[in-house]
Amino acid sequence: MRLLIVGPLSGYISAAGKIALSRGAKVAQIDDIDKAMIALRAGQGADLVMIDVKLDVGRMVQALKAERIHIQVVACGVGTDAESAVRAIKAGAREYIPLPPDAQLIASVLEAVAAESHQLVFRDPVMAQVLRLADQIAPSDASVLITGESGTGKEIMARHLHRKSRRAEKPFISINCAAIPEQLLESELFGHEKGAFTGAVGRRLGKFEEANGGTLLLDEVTEMHPRLQAKLLRAIQEREIDRVGGSQPVKVDIRVIATSNRDMEEAVRQGQFRDDLYFRLNVVTLRLPALRERPADVAALAEHFAKKYSELNDVDYHGLSDAARAMLMRHHWRGNVRELENTIHRAVLLSSGGQIEPDAIMLTGTRLTADPAPQQGGFVITPAHPQRPAGAGATAMPPGAGGGASVGTLVGRTVADVERDLIIDTLQHCLGNRTHAAGILGISIRTLRNKLQQYKQEGLSVPLPGDVEARA
Repeated sequence: MRLLIVGPLSGYISAAGKIALSRGAKVAQIDDIDKAMIALRAGQGADLVMIDVKLDVGRMVQALKAERIHIQVVACGVGTDAESAVRAIKAGAREYIPLPPDAQLIASVLEAVAAESHQLVFRDPVMAQVLRLADQIAPSDASVLITGESGTGKEIMARHLHRKSRRAEKPFISINCAAIPEQLLESELFGHEKGAFTGAVGRRLGKFEEANGGTLLLDEVTEMHPRLQAKLLRAIQEREIDRVGGSQPVKVDIRVIATSNRDMEEAVRQGQFRDDLYFRLNVVTLRLPALRERPADVAALAEHFAKKYSELNDVDYHGLSDAARAMLMRHHWRGNVRELENTIHRAVLLSSGGQIEPDAIMLTGTRLTADPAPQQGGFVITPAHPQRPAGAGATAMPPGAGGGASVGTLVGRTVADVERDLIIDTLQHCLGNRTHAAGILGISIRTLRNKLQQYKQEGLSVPLPGDVEARA
C-alpha cells in the first residue's frame, strides 16, 4: 500500500502518517496539490491520497480526473469541523478521517482500499486448480495472458500473480485499454513530453515507466487499436519505449500481464489482433472459469460480500437463509462475480432483521445477448431462465426497477426500447460505472459506449459515474 499525504506534515497529520507506516504502508508527503500532481506525473505512484481538508480537496480530485490518474482520495481534518467534512465528501473524497487520528480507523481505510483489488475468495476445486497454476508461474518473469468472461476477476488474479512474484515490492500498474480513447491511450502507455500535443502542460511518464521494476497489467488488451499494437510489441520485445513527442528511447524493466474477455485466437484470425503480439503475450495462459462453472464459489462469495457491505453500511448481518442461498445457486450469473457482488450489495440494503431472505434478492430477469442475425442488428432480449416456472425462486419486481421485466411489461414495445431501458437501468444500478454495467449486460465496454453515445444524441440523459439521480 502506497500512501501519499498532501499537506504540511505536522501535528495530527504526522501522527496519521506514522500510524500508516506502522501498518505496513509506504508513506510519502508533499506540501501542496501542484507539487503532488508534478510528482504523480513523474511516476511517483500511490494507491491512496490523504489530503488535508484545509486544502482544496475538489481541485485535487478534479486534477486527478483530468489527467486520468486513478487514485482514491480521503480527506482528513480536525474532527469537530463537520462543515469541512461534508464539503470534502461532496468534492469527491471517498472518506473523511477526523483528527486526532484513530489507529483502528486508519487501518480500516488502508485495508478497505487494499481489499477492493487484492482479495481472492474461492472454495471450488475448479478455481483451486487455476490458483495452483498461478502460484507455480508467479515467481517467473514470463508474460501471462488471463482470459475469461467479464466479471470473473481477471484483475484480481493479476494482482495475485504480482504479490507472489519477485517484483512484489515494486509497483503494480494497470491500464484499461478499452476505457481510454485510442488517441489518448498511446500517451497513457508511453508518456509524453511537454508540448507534444494540446494540453500536454508538462512531461508525463506513462504506465510503462511508472511500472518500471514491477508489473504492468494491460486490461482488455484486445480492444487496443492495431496501430498501437505494433508499438506495444516493440516495447515488450526491446524493453524500451518512446514517449510521445520524445526523441530518445527509454529503457524499462517490467513484467507484462494482459487480460481479455474475447476469444483471442478468433481475433487473430479476423485480423483484429496481431498474431506476433498474441504469441509474445501468451507465454502462459490462465483461463478463469465463469461463476456458473464453479458453483461452490457462489455461496463463499455471497457470504464474503454480505459481510463486507453490512460492515460498510453499518447493518446487522446474521447470514443468508437457506432459501436465499438456494436461490443464488440456481441463478445463471451472466455477469459472474461482479453481478453477484452487486446483487448482494443490494440485498444487504433491502434486507430486514439481519438475515438475508429471498425477498431481498433481486436477480436479473432478462438477458441481453447479441442478435445471431447480423442483418437485423442490435440485441435481443431473452428470459434469463425460460425453463423455470413462475414462482420457482423468481422475484417479482415492478416495471423499471432495473432487475428485469416481465412478459406483460414487454408486450407492445420494440426491441430497441426494451434494450435501451435495460442498458440505462443497469447503468443506474451500477452508479454509472461503465465497466460493471457492461459485465452484467454481457457486452463489451466498447459496445456499451457506442450505445450510450447513441442515446445521448437522441437526447436521453445518461448516468455519469457516481450518478444516482433518476434519468429524465
